[in-house]
Amino acid sequence: MTVILTENLTRSYRLGGEDVHALREVSLTVERGEYVAIMGPSGSGKTTFMNLIGLLDTPTRGRYVLNGREVSGLADAELSDIRNREIGFVFQTFNLMPDASALANVELPLIYGRTPRSERRARATEAIDRVGLARRARHRPVELSGGERQRIAIARALVTRPSVILADEPTGNLDSTTGVEIMKLFAELSAAGNTILLITHEPEIADHARRLVRVRDGRIESDVRR
Repeated sequence: MTVILTENLTRSYRLGGEDVHALREVSLTVERGEYVAIMGPSGSGKTTFMNLIGLLDTPTRGRYVLNGREVSGLADAELSDIRNREIGFVFQTFNLMPDASALANVELPLIYGRTPRSERRARATEAIDRVGLARRARHRPVELSGGERQRIAIARALVTRPSVILADEPTGNLDSTTGVEIMKLFAELSAAGNTILLITHEPEIADHARRLVRVRDGRIESDVRR
């Protein structure tokens, strides 16, 4: 089943009286369960593409179908609702609430989705267990290591059972050993059937994915399954 379908996706900006073409007619199909690395240097368009896929921005033109639903022209409120349900985000900077426990951080997307409290707590507990941190559920982020914080961020991405996990430079703030552990976790999640899009500029991180899409000058330069 196709989870992501883009056709001629384009994003342009008006900057200083000139048009800046950040993304140029990108067409891509991602099937359920694929593990895809989107790789490119700074300014290549990969971050713009991530923002469009993650419904954090809207295209200037082109078509985007997410899990069977056309989302290209939807209003902000609809996009926000779909984003919360369909996409799990993992960021380089973790983006955890510092004064809340790990469990409360993982529950957050379900609170936005108005999930009943008992179900919310059960699903958050299950997600934390999946990333191997059940014993740390009551700890605040300041009491966790960098790798543990990223695991909690991954649990938060999993808790809504999204169609896609979108990971933006997920090892960027971690040492190399911890980074390898996080990439092993992504491999386990992929093996369990999760669809993962990994945004990176590091070849050794991209090597963990089973498909590599290279972006340059706002276009797809190559697309290789391995």
